[in-house]
Amino acid sequence: MGLLYRNISGELTKRLIKEGSNLSIKKISFTNVHASTTCTLDLFVEKKLTGRIYLLKSIALPVGATLLYSDIVTINTTKNEYSLFVKLTKGASETPTVDIIMS
Repeated sequence: MGLLYRNISGELTKRLIKEGSNLSIKKISFTNVHASTTCTLDLFVEKKLTGRIYLLKSIALPVGATLLYSDIVTINTTKNEYSLFVKLTKGASETPTVDIIMS
């Protein structure tokens, strides 16, 4: 697999990888590209009927900062069970904006 890129903006929960996508993710980079506001980030996998498993919870990502989540767990979406999600929450009154690179 090559690199997957996403740019997400807003106070939202976004599915990054759908269950059954036949992908294994080993590294994820999150960069806060907003000009003036910190955001809070959650990263989790979710299995239908059983709920969420948080990989990162309530992580404050300052302006211009990059968080690299790597080699701790391989996130495998091949078995039609788990999807990978990210949730952004605004730190101030502004809309959070984050660039995501997955490999």
